[in-house]
Amino acid sequence: MKKSLSFAMFGILAALVLVGGLVGRAAGSSGRGSAAEARAMLERAVGAVKANEPKALAEFTAGSQGFRDHDLYVFCARLDGTVDAHIDPVQIGRNIKDIYDINGVAFGQEMLAIAQDGQVKAINYEWPEPASRTPVEKVTFFTKVADQVCGVGYYK
Repeated sequence: MKKSLSFAMFGILAALVLVGGLVGRAAGSSGRGSAAEARAMLERAVGAVKANEPKALAEFTAGSQGFRDHDLYVFCARLDGTVDAHIDPVQIGRNIKDIYDINGVAFGQEMLAIAQDGQVKAINYEWPEPASRTPVEKVTFFTKVADQVCGVGYYK
């Protein structure tokens, strides 16, 4: 009797774990990060840059240490606009002053112009999603830290 009860309990627990996993997967099936997750990642990135800027920039580019989650990632550019960290290696060395969205929004120029130490700001623009390359509305939180303007954006 003990064995059949144990097997029954095991079966119930296994079913609960399976259902919980499916519900969790369905709830987050978009694979998109949220505004809160983007803001939290930026706050962690600021701390990482303050602690060791070269190491942090390398981690952002590699997407390591939790600096890539779903479609969220950190990017940083020097105050002259030169990109020092980005998950897409093609972007490294590019100048964000020269980047516009499909509607002509010069979001890189605006970020550089208004970024301030200790203040997180947000900018809206349209940018291609990594998986589909289809432009959609994106909101990027950004701030100035050390000699960098760093940001993390999420897709709406």
